Amino acid sequence: MRTARTAAAVIAVIALAAGCSNSGGKDSENKASAGGSGGKAASTPRLKIAMVTHSGEGDTFWDIVQSGAKQAASKDNVDFLYSNDKEAGGQAQLVQAAIDKKVDGIVVTLAKPDAMKDVLAKAEQAGIPVVTINSGAEFSKRFGALAHFGQDESVAGEAVGEELNNRGLKKAVCVIHEQGNVSLEQRCAGVKKTFKGTLENLNVDGTNAPATQSSVEAKLQATKGIDAVVTLGAPIAAVAVKAKADAGSKAEIDTFDLNAEVVKRLQAKEVGFAVDQQPYLQGYEAIDMLWLYKTNGDILGGGKTVLTGPAIITEKDASTLEKYTARGTR
Repeated sequence: MRTARTAAAVIAVIALAAGCSNSGGKDSENKASAGGSGGKAASTPRLKIAMVTHSGEGDTFWDIVQSGAKQAASKDNVDFLYSNDKEAGGQAQLVQAAIDKKVDGIVVTLAKPDAMKDVLAKAEQAGIPVVTINSGAEFSKRFGALAHFGQDESVAGEAVGEELNNRGLKKAVCVIHEQGNVSLEQRCAGVKKTFKGTLENLNVDGTNAPATQSSVEAKLQATKGIDAVVTLGAPIAAVAVKAKADAGSKAEIDTFDLNAEVVKRLQAKEVGFAVDQQPYLQGYEAIDMLWLYKTNGDILGGGKTVLTGPAIITEKDASTLEKYTARGTR
């Protein structure tokens, strides 16, 4: 009889565990796959949070940032408002529009910080908390932001320079796809600091893929001995691969940032390595921190950047990350 009762208890525990696993875990994965839809929101008051970035059209990096932000917004009972403008003046106007809407918080990038200083001062005067992500970490606290989520761009660049050295590469081109973006310039400067070979910057218009391809192709044809092309965004890596083929070059293509196409090109050995700064985390943590701040007075980072990268991703990592990039969360 004791044995029967014990067996029944064990079966009940197994059933309970299976029930938790089959519902909670699967639901969580489905929510992530859906980019933040579904699930029961927090019971805290409804908040309205705006995210304003410097993204240009067609940059998949920001799709991943938004996936993270939407997931956090779904969990935190937040009305998430996204807008973007690659022009600094336009981005500042969008921040002002968010202030005029009396949002409960603002997430903003500081790719061109000088243009954002005055409007962020207005946000502070209006009592709207600000969190910065991705770019301009050194300006974040100075401009009154509560925290910054991203990678140290100089450190990330230095890691790339060291990886190029490890691969025995000697002559590299660093492709800057948005002139005046302080984060992109820091990346190339970081590469140059640790790379033992020679490095030259190449400025292109990243929103014009055909023109970018032509510029990279022309550079590879005109300058002999280039054995590495470092791009600063995942979409530009794909363009550089095509430019390399048309130029008949043997240069290795390496890139900052990750998306589904970069993972496939890593597997095909068309890209040597990628630097992942985990944009999903940047979007998620920014929204979540503003919710925590508004509902519990919490602040992360202590005035320092909360690092989401860098991590060097190679062919051996690609298969592990493939399912995550396919659903838009890495």
